[in-house]
Amino acid sequence: MSNDPLSARLGALLSTVRFGKFASVGAAGATVETLIVTVLTVLFGVYGLFAKAVGTEASITLMFLLNEHWTFATEGREDRRSLLGRFVRSHLVRAAGLTVAFLVFAALLELTDVTLFVSGEDFWPPVANLISIAVAMWVNYVAESLFTWQVGAE
Repeated sequence: MSNDPLSARLGALLSTVRFGKFASVGAAGATVETLIVTVLTVLFGVYGLFAKAVGTEASITLMFLLNEHWTFATEGREDRRSLLGRFVRSHLVRAAGLTVAFLVFAALLELTDVTLFVSGEDFWPPVANLISIAVAMWVNYVAESLFTWQVGAE
């Protein structure tokens, strides 16, 4: 492999170990988010998109902390200003992923006529949420790697 910066960044981005960690962190975030969406929509009758917003913020904060200390632990400086910068960049990056997730989630809820009854309750909103998370994960991985933690950028 070449020693040019683009090759280094591409190699870092294509790391199966890093992606595995990122996906594991994403699974933890998806679990927290889906639990919140499920509790709010199924148990409390909260509107799906509001429940998604609450679950998403909890999930983003959890995933940032796990990525900071595990997935990208060797990237970036350790001072508080750099940490705060990564936290802000991570939220900005996740906004793109959130946009994708919200559009997919809204389309699945509003443009389809799907219900998934389990024990008399409609579990379609939590399932639609999982689908939206999977689609947005790809946007987030690339952007978090390259923009938030700047992997392979020396």
